Amino acid sequence: MNIQLRNLGAVLIVAVLTAAGCGGSSGGGDTSPPPTDPPPTDPPPSGGIVRSGVAVGAGPITGFGSVIVNGATYDTSSTLWERDGDDSFSQSDFRVGETVIVRGSIDDNDNLVADTVELDEIVEGPATSAAATTATVMGQTVTSSAATLIDDDCALVGVSFDDLSGLTGFFAVEVYGTVQPDGSIDATFIECKTEADFDVGDEFEVNGIATGVTADTFMINGLQVNYSATPLIQNFPNGQISENDPVEVKGAPADFDSAQNLLAASKVEYKGNRLDGNEGDHFEIEGFITDFRSVDDFDVRVGLDTFTVVTDPDFTTFEGDPNLLDVNVKVEVDGDIDSDGNLFASKVEIKTSTNIRVTGLVDPIVGGEIRILNIVINTDGSTRFEDKVDDDPNYDASSVVEGHYVEARGQEIPAGEITAFEFRRDDVDPDTELRGFVEDDSVSGTSSFMILGVTVDTTSVEIYRDENDAPISADAFWTAVGTGGVIVDVTGLETGDTALLAREVELEME
Repeated sequence: MNIQLRNLGAVLIVAVLTAAGCGGSSGGGDTSPPPTDPPPTDPPPSGGIVRSGVAVGAGPITGFGSVIVNGATYDTSSTLWERDGDDSFSQSDFRVGETVIVRGSIDDNDNLVADTVELDEIVEGPATSAAATTATVMGQTVTSSAATLIDDDCALVGVSFDDLSGLTGFFAVEVYGTVQPDGSIDATFIECKTEADFDVGDEFEVNGIATGVTADTFMINGLQVNYSATPLIQNFPNGQISENDPVEVKGAPADFDSAQNLLAASKVEYKGNRLDGNEGDHFEIEGFITDFRSVDDFDVRVGLDTFTVVTDPDFTTFEGDPNLLDVNVKVEVDGDIDSDGNLFASKVEIKTSTNIRVTGLVDPIVGGEIRILNIVINTDGSTRFEDKVDDDPNYDASSVVEGHYVEARGQEIPAGEITAFEFRRDDVDPDTELRGFVEDDSVSGTSSFMILGVTVDTTSVEIYRDENDAPISADAFWTAVGTGGVIVDVTGLETGDTALLAREVELEME
């Protein structure tokens, strides 16, 4: 499936987390005697660190009913909701997939309480180029993936930026996500805007690291910023812009030269140290590893700054294989700031991602288990839930009933099941879609194969497509499929509990 934006001259508004990192940041019948030793107790936080009561979260919103960020639920009964410095917003103005900074506390019952939920744009401006899963916006590279949520108003399909130049109608999109080690943006949510949605006086905006600093200019990745006539240069520790400073730059649309990727700035502001913490402060963050020294010691970039994460084999719990940890790997880390200013991790989740998805009607619910095409759909605190039918902000696993038409995206964990990072309810559609690995040795000639235990009947296929969405011959498709192991996207009709009559099949990249 392809993401398509409706105008090469369209404005892409890209908003991502601009967080800065830490500074180096009873049974009545039981008559057995009582145990001679007291039961074990949980270890103190962070191997002995005394928590301060301060709690901070940074990452995408994964659900509401309060607000859930990185799988952690924060009470929002008295929260200020802030967008770009304006705290007059409410929870209804925020959406699953948007990246936020949550600041608050841990109460006497160990519940997380949010004082503020803050979101800021990192890039706002026109797209100058686009390819399959990337777009360039104000010199910044935006990438999409199977985990990217797309607002229905976008009229975009899938997760590809292909054919950007052939579309008309939309003036802008907003994209939220996390910054990768190379400075590119890993999108978690995309929203489209018409020209009417882009208010008069709104400025283009870029947040990033200033490099190549001179008296008049600097670079933010591929964008050159001219600040020679900038009236507002704010909050810089040395009173002036220095090499590798994290900055926010704004400028009028008329002051952006798309041919040169040059912006004459009206404002340049220092944006470092937004997530500074003190010893005992509790942090829950999501970001990419930028420097990997060992499993016990690595750096994680969150927005424009970096946390140093330390682990302890006797205390830290790993979700996923710690042997997968390396530069460019996305992780979620929970922990507390130690005396050295490092984030001592109580949990590290390795956020590996694969191209697995099923869209269709929910089977009868038995024992609370959600199934589609008899495929088990597992959800957890990190699953992003969204209700596009009733707009229920509290939609979650307990809301799902038989017959809901939903899309679940995630990883094949455990084998034959989907652990969803996204679960979205939508209007009922006759089509059922399944994307996953063709099971080894499940290919039956040129008539069928299996994905996640579902038999795909291809006798009625109208079109075969390659990884680039281009039509290919049946022979080319079956040659690529071979005996299995490749990812295929299937669109068709459900004909049984574990059977799908395909109308279209498409090879997919991992």
